[in-house]
Amino acid sequence: SHYFSKFTKTKFKLPQPTNQGTKQPSNMTTTNGIPSNILVSEHPILSHKISILRSSSTIPSAFRSVLGELTFHLGYEATSSLTTRPKPLTVPVGHDHVEWTGATLSEKVALVPILRSGLGMVDSMLSLVPKALVHHIGMYRREMMPVQYYNRLPRKCEADVAYILDPIIATSNTVMSVIGILKKWGVEKIHVIAVVASQEGVMNIAKAHPDVSITVGTIDKDLTKDGLVLPGIGDAGDRLFGTPLIDDEEELMHPSKRRKSSADMTATAK
Repeated sequence: SHYFSKFTKTKFKLPQPTNQGTKQPSNMTTTNGIPSNILVSEHPILSHKISILRSSSTIPSAFRSVLGELTFHLGYEATSSLTTRPKPLTVPVGHDHVEWTGATLSEKVALVPILRSGLGMVDSMLSLVPKALVHHIGMYRREMMPVQYYNRLPRKCEADVAYILDPIIATSNTVMSVIGILKKWGVEKIHVIAVVASQEGVMNIAKAHPDVSITVGTIDKDLTKDGLVLPGIGDAGDRLFGTPLIDDEEELMHPSKRRKSSADMTATAK
């Protein structure tokens, strides 16, 4: 047709993309004693933004914004192992159009945010992989052990790779529980994306699941006796949505049935 001019019918050739998955960039390196399937960012911009995320003075709106920015950069690195396949297309060149073989992602991608805090990472990942499906899994802790309260995985697994989204990995019990759920579901590849992780947590995952990859912004060495990362970023879910701290065991209880905090009792007394 006239729309596709004679320019497309010539033997004009352009270099064709050959990308079939890329190696990890040099700024994502392994630290001493950390297995090679755990990638830790050493980028100064991420270090700067993680410090903002940690700060007690960071309000929920800023926390959401910075978490989204961090997720985009970590997700960019985590998805570098995806592969592509050729895709024919045409490119406008002046008033003409040249045939070209482009690239499109080969894998079907699933995003699995762990509720609630993983929700703050979804939009940034969707900006990277718009066609990814999102499957939610809800977990809370009871005596430092994970309890599942929500699962929206479809009955049949059609994803080639699943990205678990959780801003922080502490003991790793929650993440490992979700890894087990996804393996039982049947997904072939699993990749965990977190902003902050404890050293004990990532080592636990590496030992129990050497086939699972982890991309993390930074690693904190210490855990408190209650299983909290020190210094960490606080309760990511509460900081995302500006909700008051609630004991894990009371998270699913009606507000009227929860124990009153000392602050609540002081306010009532006033």
